Amino acid sequence: MAFAETWQLIIVGGFVIGFLVGLTGVGAGALTTPLLITGVGMPPAVAVGTDLLFASITKASAAWRHNRLGNVDWRILRWLAAGSLPGAALMLAWLTLAQPDTTMLALAIRKWLAVTLFVSALAIALYPWVMRYRVEWADEVADTTASRKVATLLFGLLLGVLVTLTSVGAGSIGVTVLTALYPGLIMRRLVGTDIVHAIPLTMLSGLGHAHLGNIDVHVLLLLLAGSIPGIALGSRVTGWVPDWVLRLVLAAVMINAGYLLLPKG
Repeated sequence: MAFAETWQLIIVGGFVIGFLVGLTGVGAGALTTPLLITGVGMPPAVAVGTDLLFASITKASAAWRHNRLGNVDWRILRWLAAGSLPGAALMLAWLTLAQPDTTMLALAIRKWLAVTLFVSALAIALYPWVMRYRVEWADEVADTTASRKVATLLFGLLLGVLVTLTSVGAGSIGVTVLTALYPGLIMRRLVGTDIVHAIPLTMLSGLGHAHLGNIDVHVLLLLLAGSIPGIALGSRVTGWVPDWVLRLVLAAVMINAGYLLLPKG
């Protein structure tokens, strides 16, 4: 599609995504990249790079507030970043040195993105169940922060690779896995930690993609023009709609986006 024909779609899409992020706290990467690929017709690699910088700016708008309120566990964040940042750097190095065929890379990104969207939808659906049993798990774990450092680092490594390749997973998958790893930690600190951790991860990955030429600045600005008021509105009306309804809607949107990305024929 020509840029003149899609700028309205990008702004409206940014607003809807921002609104959903304001309501649920997740969905920036999971919804933006499919929109740019299937709705705008952007090459997958450029869509991923643009979305990563979009996600880093979007999450930064909420990070300062979480930190000011003490909602960030810096010990967990350091172990998570110790895995995710090297994981992102390794994936970027591979993309730079291997210089994979663009057609094959586009196909791989679409496939991995579809799989990641399905996993993210499952994570969002399972989240209430995880929360229901996290107190019971907490009673069985004496010192989660000390005993699960290696698991946190390894998960961070996987997350770094996944986010750099697909731009999806930092929020929806990240917070669900952290909830299972640290059941004794109060929810606001888990969410705050996940949001702040996503900023350097998506920024590093996004800048790496920008170095590779995988970013469209005009589309990024249009997304932000829509998402900023969308987030403001979503944050104001959150709580009016039952959480389980929001999660089902978001999971359904992710599944549909993943289906649209799967190769046809």
